[in-house]
Amino acid sequence: MTATKRIAVTPGDGIGPEVVEQAVRCLDVLRERYDLDLEWETFDWPSHRWHQAHGDVMPANALEQLRDFDAILLGALGDPGPITDPNRYLLPDSISLAPLLQMRKGFDQWVCERPARLLPGARQYLADERARDVDMLVIRENSEGEYVAQGGRLRPGSEDEVATQMEVFTRRATNRIIRHGFEQARSRARARQESGQTRQFKTLDGRTCESQVCIITKRNALRYWGDMYTEAFAEIATEYPDVATHHELVDAACMKFVQCPWAFDVVVASNLQGDILTDLAAVLSGGMGVAPSCNLNPDDRSMPSMFEPTHGSAPDIAGQGLADPTAMLFTTARMLTWLAEETGPMQEAAEALHDAVAADLAEHSGRRRKTREIGDAVITRLGQ
Repeated sequence: MTATKRIAVTPGDGIGPEVVEQAVRCLDVLRERYDLDLEWETFDWPSHRWHQAHGDVMPANALEQLRDFDAILLGALGDPGPITDPNRYLLPDSISLAPLLQMRKGFDQWVCERPARLLPGARQYLADERARDVDMLVIRENSEGEYVAQGGRLRPGSEDEVATQMEVFTRRATNRIIRHGFEQARSRARARQESGQTRQFKTLDGRTCESQVCIITKRNALRYWGDMYTEAFAEIATEYPDVATHHELVDAACMKFVQCPWAFDVVVASNLQGDILTDLAAVLSGGMGVAPSCNLNPDDRSMPSMFEPTHGSAPDIAGQGLADPTAMLFTTARMLTWLAEETGPMQEAAEALHDAVAADLAEHSGRRRKTREIGDAVITRLGQ
């Protein structure tokens, strides 16, 4: 008998609680329909509201409370509040978003995966018809790099102020994120083969492969970590002769994401550069409102991985029932796939949720609907 999978639900700020509500409603239906051994607990932190009441965005022992869960489902963080409202006060992003980094690092969620696939019904921002074939996976190194919070400010506020921000890269983290990229490329190729689809990528020696990994750096200007990434990439690539390889500088990659995004398969980037590229990739797949995201620790499932949509907290529309929960529901489907680990009822539930959301997106392309209306429509499909 499989152990119960436990989810920590953290709705967060702004529209987070509204979109998470729809996700939980879908989980309720799926748990009953597929007889899933699944339970969840909701926490009212991290959030702006908790900060107002307690002076911090989450309790000091927050990570210890979350550690025994199998997954964290996060709605959104960040709510600066209108300065004209006396009951709310400005909360800097550096404070409101800090729990996100604490969870990623505390649970060593070293992989951030964001798929970018243009589904029927999603808005196509690029005029080129080939943009319909966008199907990439952007993998961001999530544990170090530019986001290690090393540095400081000397003489703040004065004309002589000095601010330092250190980047830290290790060979161990570099190797594991690059190898993960190659493994995902192979996995995606197998999935395409099983579904009768094919893609072709050229190797440097002229061979044709069915998958590709593109490494992103800025090695011409950020020499030291850029060279280490490049060297590690070349060494690990020898273990995967069936996968084509490519290298782009981050500025050129941004250009080519717009110019020819269909040329990419799996993209591996550092923390900051991956952060930028994943948002751009989300637009290529229809926008932030449809883009899922996950923060994973593939090596250690004794700690929870975290699942969040790519969109922000959108405080300007919070509480109005206008938020589109599509990205949150796609994210929930990816969470169920992660929890499933292999074929079975949990994976069937994940596929059912994904397909229901995709079908709803295709049917109602471009039409504005209320948050609960979309949730109702997806739940109706799940019951069919």
